[in-house]
Amino acid sequence: MLENRVKRVLAEGGVTLGTMIMEFSTTGISRVVASAGAEFVVFDMEHTGWSMETIRMLIATCRSTTMVPLVRVADTHYHLMARPLDMGAMGLMVPMVENAEQARLIVQSVKYPPVGRRGIGICPPHPHYDTPGDQPSKIRNVNEELLIIAQIETAKGVENVDEIAAVDGVDVLWIGHIDLSNSMGIPGQFKSEKYLTAERKVLAACQRQGKAAGMMASSVDEAKALLAKGFRCLAYWNDHKIYQQALQQALKAIRE
Repeated sequence: MLENRVKRVLAEGGVTLGTMIMEFSTTGISRVVASAGAEFVVFDMEHTGWSMETIRMLIATCRSTTMVPLVRVADTHYHLMARPLDMGAMGLMVPMVENAEQARLIVQSVKYPPVGRRGIGICPPHPHYDTPGDQPSKIRNVNEELLIIAQIETAKGVENVDEIAAVDGVDVLWIGHIDLSNSMGIPGQFKSEKYLTAERKVLAACQRQGKAAGMMASSVDEAKALLAKGFRCLAYWNDHKIYQQALQQALKAIRE
């Protein structure tokens, strides 16, 4: 596995910016995203119909860039988490994390022994075939470089956020703001005090435990506001929304 630059930046207290891909499963999308300056990309498997073969192709296209490929899985089942890593993902985003037990299960499922219980897959694509070193050094490298993002997107997750943040191996707590507001009975009310209190609680837990807080931003102004609050891992929207917005604005300007 290559060095995970995103994990290094976050561990040093820095900020990293990326985006999410949910629609454009093409061989060129990674190079397009990387050339735009994204430091990481999250390929989504939770809300798309993408197969593991598609994910393998998308991750492989990142090889010619310095961008870090991550995958959002659909759940905390072992086979859903281990397989994208064997395809070359350098980290996972896992939805609906609600307690420390679940967070520990994630770590156990994605790390090799003695840290976790993931089956050894040294020969598949994640070591890029030409990774030097013996098996023990490769195992240490994978365990050290994997980035684990736990999504906090339910009221229960917020309630237990301190214990989730305390789990060794979890690197980022990512607020899934849409699901979180819905779980709290205030769908879409991101300026309500109830939602903002939950947001502050996640940020405080990250600060206490030395973890990074992450979130998706749908505008430049929103991204700047999140950075000012203390979020350090941001995805600027997703592919189809960015494309739709740019096309809509351009067509409107042309017609006018």
